[in-house]
Amino acid sequence: MKTADKSVYFDNASTSFPKAPGVGHAMAEYLDTRGCNVGRGNYKWGYEVAETVYKTRKKLCKLFQFNQGSDPSKNVIFTSSVTEGLNLVIKGLLKPGDHVLVSSMEHNAVMRPLYFLEQQGIAISVMPCDIQGKLQLDKIEPLIQKNTKAIIMTHGSNVCGSVLPIEKVAEICGKHQLKFVVDSAQTAGIFPINMAETSIDGLCFTGHKGLLGPQGIGGVIMKDDLAEQITSLVQGGTGSRSESFEMPDFLPDKFESGTLNIPGIYGLSKALDYLQEKGLGSILNMEMELTQRLISGIQSIENLDLIGIPDINNRSAVVSIVSVKKDNAQVAFELDQSYGIMTRVGLHCAPLAHKTLGTYPQGTIRLSLGHFNTSEEVDYCLNALNEITK
Repeated sequence: MKTADKSVYFDNASTSFPKAPGVGHAMAEYLDTRGCNVGRGNYKWGYEVAETVYKTRKKLCKLFQFNQGSDPSKNVIFTSSVTEGLNLVIKGLLKPGDHVLVSSMEHNAVMRPLYFLEQQGIAISVMPCDIQGKLQLDKIEPLIQKNTKAIIMTHGSNVCGSVLPIEKVAEICGKHQLKFVVDSAQTAGIFPINMAETSIDGLCFTGHKGLLGPQGIGGVIMKDDLAEQITSLVQGGTGSRSESFEMPDFLPDKFESGTLNIPGIYGLSKALDYLQEKGLGSILNMEMELTQRLISGIQSIENLDLIGIPDINNRSAVVSIVSVKKDNAQVAFELDQSYGIMTRVGLHCAPLAHKTLGTYPQGTIRLSLGHFNTSEEVDYCLNALNEITK
């Protein structure tokens, strides 16, 4: 087997690479020249850091069109990841006897905390998607019960790339007075998300995928009404109301115990500047051009099956394939070892999605593109797949 002499990164659904220009420098500069905490010291450096944290919250509000109240930035809750954000909302909102709806494309970041709560008395119903990963909207309302409290769902599949119609689901939530919580891990920073128009109560995001920032920073943007219904997942120091053993009841302190990942926030802030300058429309167009090229090429390779939507309508740049003759893991191994092409193979922490798509338990080979990828890299990958799967 030949050895690769180049590197092609097609695992952006796991984490984006490269990051936005300047992200690493912004983080290193903070650590090298400031490094102090926020909300803990009454000195100039602390105020400077607090200003950066505040401005980053404001940038996120602008990106997601969140404009509730006179200072919407207080509703941006920083966490270590979208997974922690989802756990915060799910475990803080749902109580024994509650019922919740999820889609059949969910990641384990949603399903595992819900399964944990199911053992304690909540009930879960699954909104079905078809074999291409498209949500069947007409099947949702019959699942709603008297004790249904929320719909919690992904915006985009991390397996096959289908983008689910959160706008239409939001209308159903409004009609039935349900809370609507969205996992935007695969879409934030690529697809426009308008919290004001879509009536999303809680938007969970990660900084290290489409937002092009570092790992270790994520969060939730939540409306006041949702925040009032959620109990804090973690209790501890906040730098506010230190005389009391009780957690503060105001945002963001209610949900931000302990030291924030300030280097991560500095990196995310720089990445958000890049997204603002580049424009989501431009990023999405570039990704869709590459995705169309990849999908068309895959469809011409005899021993590969494309999983999911066969075009670029209502989908992201996450593409899954199945090898007809060779084992998927062997194909992925040869892509890496012989061609330097980095993909992900298996179940992608989303067994429910794979059962929906008919790819459980073997899983798929996932190729996930970013706008930093090139058409030459796509063609190189297609040639490699053709050679490997002959």
